[in-house]
Amino acid sequence: MWQWDPSLYTGSAAYYARGRIAYPEAVADALVIELGLDGAGRLLDVGCGPGSLTLLLANAFEQVVGVDADAGMINEAAAAGVRNARWLCIRAEELPAGLGRFRVITFAQSLHWMDRPKVLAAARDMLEAGGVCAHVHATTHRGVDTDVELRHPVPPHAEIAELVRQYLGPIRRAGRSSLPDGTAGGEAEIYRAVGFTGPKRIVVPGRAVVRELEDVVAAVFSLSSSTPHLFGQRRAEFESELRELLRGASTNGVFSEWAREVTIDLWEP
Repeated sequence: MWQWDPSLYTGSAAYYARGRIAYPEAVADALVIELGLDGAGRLLDVGCGPGSLTLLLANAFEQVVGVDADAGMINEAAAAGVRNARWLCIRAEELPAGLGRFRVITFAQSLHWMDRPKVLAAARDMLEAGGVCAHVHATTHRGVDTDVELRHPVPPHAEIAELVRQYLGPIRRAGRSSLPDGTAGGEAEIYRAVGFTGPKRIVVPGRAVVRELEDVVAAVFSLSSSTPHLFGQRRAEFESELRELLRGASTNGVFSEWAREVTIDLWEP
């Protein structure tokens, strides 16, 4: 059984910030409308990474707090210099960590790395009256298949995955361990088991995005399964082959992708 270790995203923070497809402004707009956000109250983003969602929502709250177990991610987030943001390098399992109560607590592509019952129980008790947990489902490291005609070639995802397998083996890596069956699901049942009701679902439609070659390279290194340190002394060799593969797929190094819809489940305690 996989257990968390601090090498999970070692060295990937800057790549994550560049390589992941940004959450659209429509995500913030939808939450502002649905929750009546007016610049008051506090947001806690659990497993915030480099602040991808935290920073997008900062203007909707008096204060936003991002927590992440990876120091590189926290440093990347703090470099944005947002004045009403506070960043802490702690594991989610350490909550409530004296942080007080929050109007909204978010989990964006992060809860599956945590002790889910323990963390959700702590989050429930950290919500103020009328507060909600917002669970964000998205795919940001790459686009998804679409029938929409795109302006540029799509990155060769199958070939990229095969190249990673050639270097790191057939079983998905995750820190010092592996995830042969992928990350765990069934989170709705856990929310309900610890006392949440819902969810109320918001869907922000998908959209076309343009990606440069460097964005795609960064996206590969942003993944826990192909973070830079996993390649060891062969990293430069892998990166050279990756760039060659991408140049072969797009002569000008520009790609198009269809970003998957973002689904937000709102859970009330």
